[in-house]
Amino acid sequence: MPQQQPLLNLIEDLTGDLRDPSLLWQLAAIAVSVVIGFGLARLLKKRFGRRDGPTGVLGFGVESFGRVMAPLAVIGLLALSRVILARFHYTHVNWIKVAMPIFGSLAVIRFTFYLIRRVFARNGRTISATMLAFEKVFQLLVWLAFVLYITGLWNDVFLFMDGTILPIGKYKVSIADVLQATASVIVLLMLALWAGAALEEWLMKVQGMHTNLRVVVSRTARALLILVAVLMSLSLVGIDLTVLSVFGGALGVGLGLGLQKIASNYVSGFVILLDRSLTIGDMITVDKYSGRVTQINTRYTVLQGLDGMESIVPNEMLVSGAVQNSSLTNSRVNISTKVSVAYDTDVDLVIQLLTDAALTVERVLKEPSPSVNLTTFGADGLDLTVNFWIGDPENGRGGVTSDVNRAIWRALKENNISVPFPQREMRILGPVPAPLAAQESTTVPKE
Repeated sequence: MPQQQPLLNLIEDLTGDLRDPSLLWQLAAIAVSVVIGFGLARLLKKRFGRRDGPTGVLGFGVESFGRVMAPLAVIGLLALSRVILARFHYTHVNWIKVAMPIFGSLAVIRFTFYLIRRVFARNGRTISATMLAFEKVFQLLVWLAFVLYITGLWNDVFLFMDGTILPIGKYKVSIADVLQATASVIVLLMLALWAGAALEEWLMKVQGMHTNLRVVVSRTARALLILVAVLMSLSLVGIDLTVLSVFGGALGVGLGLGLQKIASNYVSGFVILLDRSLTIGDMITVDKYSGRVTQINTRYTVLQGLDGMESIVPNEMLVSGAVQNSSLTNSRVNISTKVSVAYDTDVDLVIQLLTDAALTVERVLKEPSPSVNLTTFGADGLDLTVNFWIGDPENGRGGVTSDVNRAIWRALKENNISVPFPQREMRILGPVPAPLAAQESTTVPKE
């Protein structure tokens, strides 16, 4: 019966207010607070949260906490309503007292969901099924805590958890201590991850700062924030930070033995980012992998080939091996194609035709201009090499080479210049068979 007393008191207070003149004022205050709170939050989001609005601290704060502004505003207005009703001697405001923790629970749920989606959402839109399940469990726990609070059972539950001791090794801790420690660690880590993600998003929009420097600053800041959050969490839990010296020694031994490759890749990642030998968007070739750099992480770099295939290359390969970079200091790339013409062709005319044909292709640079060289006197004709330059190697070489070859073929056909095909003369020595008596030799194409 003592455990049911708080609930009975709550029901008695709420039913008592039904006969009190202050009920209408309480309901009006709740309705007005909800309308003004949600309307004010919507107005602020519309004014400062739109894409073309301010990008400063105010705009960022409104965009970040847009989902929790409404319930927080309602709580503030309800608290103000209580003060105003008290000045007019309306002391029975139990309906407002119940409404405030309801909107407080809503604010906690929305803020937690915002942090989860901000940190763990893929591409800022979708999250995994595990995170969705965690959101549902967290929402259930928050509403359960709300029910315990308004019914007055929260103190009894807390005293029970605080009095239940769990033996952990030579230490004895209560359930309440374990839950408080877990909550503090999770909250601080989530805030650190959120702050790191927000800082990275802001840095990526900063103009005038090199891309690699932005990545280095964002990754370093996130690592420091996580480290500070972990240390603060350990301090709040009551763990002596001097025990970390033993952990640091063990970590050093692990890095020296089993984790040296991982450590090497991490160090190589920071070297790449700091010396700016590679940047996002570069076309590179390393070992048997080639493609455009789409991501430079602290452990690996992602290359996207022209066929869409992505290769994850450890950073150590980019530091210790040879890397061909098509756009390090100059994005211009030379490409060549070969063509043969008959021996009776005017070489000077052909060179001019091939040069003009290459210039008709849009991707071929006018400066430096294409060049044509007479390379060899082949067995079947004159062999020429057409050299031309492009300034967008990230778009591939096969397409532009095909366009140049097609332009060359059209130019040769329009000027009646023949492209020789291999021919071989075969002679038959000795008695000639009857069917071939009238033909001493014949010419057949080479297969």
